[in-house]
Amino acid sequence: MRLNLLGLLAALALFSSTTFATEYIYRDLMANTLPSPGCAVEPEAIAMASKPFNIKNYSKRFCQTQGYGWHVEAVKDNGKAVCTNCSGTNNDKKQCHLEDVVVTCKRIKPGSVGMLPGKS
Repeated sequence: MRLNLLGLLAALALFSSTTFATEYIYRDLMANTLPSPGCAVEPEAIAMASKPFNIKNYSKRFCQTQGYGWHVEAVKDNGKAVCTNCSGTNNDKKQCHLEDVVVTCKRIKPGSVGMLPGKS
């Protein structure tokens, strides 16, 4: 019984080291978000533009524009809010967006995991 247990533990130790062999490629991106929908008073417009939900979704989009397999590693900088006046009769209301949002994206390095195509 103990011999079987030692054999199982040795096999797990041997094969567990391959799970940490994944290598990643990292890339930092800087981009701007789109203006918030509708017009609001400036503090409310800034709050709408800088919601964590918006930052999360836009950072995901930024990484996906790099191609297949790119994912968000971290949001380094939320950027700064920039507001513009709404056209029409709403002169005191504004639309805001975030500029210079910095996101770190990652993807698995080709060939670091699994079998290489065309190799036996």
